[in-house]
Amino acid sequence: MTGLDWGVIGIYFAALIGVVWWSSRKQDTSADYFLAGRNIGWFAIGSSLFASNIGSEHIVGLAGSGASTGMAMAHWEMHAWVMLLLGWVFVPFYYRANVFTMPEFLEKRFNAKVRWILSVVSLVAYVFTKVSVTVYAGALVFQTLLPEMQLTLFGQVWGPFWIGAFATVVLTGIYTIFGGLRAVLYTDTAQAIILLIGSFFITFFGLKALGGWGELRAVCGERATELALWRPMVQAGSELPWWKNGDFPWLGIMLASPIIGIWYWCTDQYIVQRTLAAKNLTMARRGAIWGAFLKVWPVMIFLVPGMIGWALHQKGIIAIPAKLVNGVEVAPIDGDQVFATMVMNMLPTGLRGLVVGGLLAALMSSLSSLFNSCASLFTVDIYEKLRPNQSEKHLVTVGRFATSIIVLLGMAWIPVMYKVAGGGLYQYLQSVQGYLAPPITAVFLLGLFWKRINAQGAMWGLLVGFLLGMAKLTIQAKFGTLDPTKVADPAFLAAIGDFNFLYASGVLFLISIAVVIGVSFAHPAQDEASIAGLTYASLDKKEVRASVERFDIVLTAVAVVLIVGMYLYFSFWLN
Repeated sequence: MTGLDWGVIGIYFAALIGVVWWSSRKQDTSADYFLAGRNIGWFAIGSSLFASNIGSEHIVGLAGSGASTGMAMAHWEMHAWVMLLLGWVFVPFYYRANVFTMPEFLEKRFNAKVRWILSVVSLVAYVFTKVSVTVYAGALVFQTLLPEMQLTLFGQVWGPFWIGAFATVVLTGIYTIFGGLRAVLYTDTAQAIILLIGSFFITFFGLKALGGWGELRAVCGERATELALWRPMVQAGSELPWWKNGDFPWLGIMLASPIIGIWYWCTDQYIVQRTLAAKNLTMARRGAIWGAFLKVWPVMIFLVPGMIGWALHQKGIIAIPAKLVNGVEVAPIDGDQVFATMVMNMLPTGLRGLVVGGLLAALMSSLSSLFNSCASLFTVDIYEKLRPNQSEKHLVTVGRFATSIIVLLGMAWIPVMYKVAGGGLYQYLQSVQGYLAPPITAVFLLGLFWKRINAQGAMWGLLVGFLLGMAKLTIQAKFGTLDPTKVADPAFLAAIGDFNFLYASGVLFLISIAVVIGVSFAHPAQDEASIAGLTYASLDKKEVRASVERFDIVLTAVAVVLIVGMYLYFSFWLN
């Protein structure tokens, strides 16, 4: 890192401070703080959707996945089609319901108990999964890029991991506390641009050093089966049954990917809150469509560079460190260091600083979005229920206090993450969404499209699905036969632990649907007047159609062509 690199990073942070100062000037009401006054345009909304999704763990992990497993994770990155569902199908319900949060929408559709359940589940999941994983991965970036950074404080020498972790959490917490969602949205817009530009140059210079796209295909063709987009249900030469196959089998992808995608992009407060800040329904929909257009590109700018990095390593152009566990080499390359190694070796001075700034931007945009969403959930769904009729200024103060507490919880969790991540908890956290998503997706889909579904069905569907999902997560952490560190007895618990998480998501989804429908029919239907406008049958479709403009249709068509084109090309690119 040269002086010019640090200068670029300094300019980025100076601009960030300016945006936060400008954003924080008007934070008088809860709508100002949590939904940016409901006056945001489509470009900022779509950019924020993209930047909030792409965190430092996303960049580091995708590049590592590209190097080790090729296109397996591309299915999650081509969830742009799910974002189109958000804009065209889900947003009209949420926006017309005039809600701040997803739990608040469920209260309008069902009752207060369902709102409480989703609020608590979401907060617990955010603090102990998304905060910890994002901060941990961001700290790894600092450790890789700035290995010599040290700071002596309180008689203790702190290395780059701890400096990076605490600095980013504190800085992000400060601008989220003072700026609210408006600061999050506008800084996310700038960060999305930095991410795209920086990662484009990684791909460009990597391909130039390798010898072009044809050379990448030739090198990757030697591992065509391992790097393919679609994987068989049973691995070639493996004696494992289909349900133990952990190599992203195609049926598991087809089952779990839409379930997880709909939960994350269409029902999760962390994402949907951006569309609720739009100045009108047209802007909300268009923001989601613009986000879908941006969402297609991580395959090319994050995942493909991972494969380029592996190919460069194979040809001896760069040297990626081996993966070590307790000093013993367990893999020829460490996937988590692929992206950082390419940044330090492939980019010229100045651009290197821009990309490091992009990595910081990715970490901070994810954390800021998370902090603000947690504050919204706590203030609107919990605090205001316990203490109703508070002034707007009081709610903003509580929101800032809640953000501060979440920042502190995130910092307190860092040492725990640091100790347990090496033991495998990090990979378990990655599959948490596969166990959280099914019941929530089931309740939202059934609740929106079937008026017979009632509050009792939704409540029991969420409870049963959540408990079963957490039970599966707990069992797989301790029991199994595929990992020698796990317990193989009793056999039935080991079998549950070995059951592929993708198939488990599908099973949980079916169980949740069965519980929601079964319990709903065991109780009287809800009064139709109480759910008017909250189900597809009662939605004012003329009003929705009137909000659609030609530009929305054109942008949607472009996004669909890109998505289909990506799927078709990468399905056969190594054949």
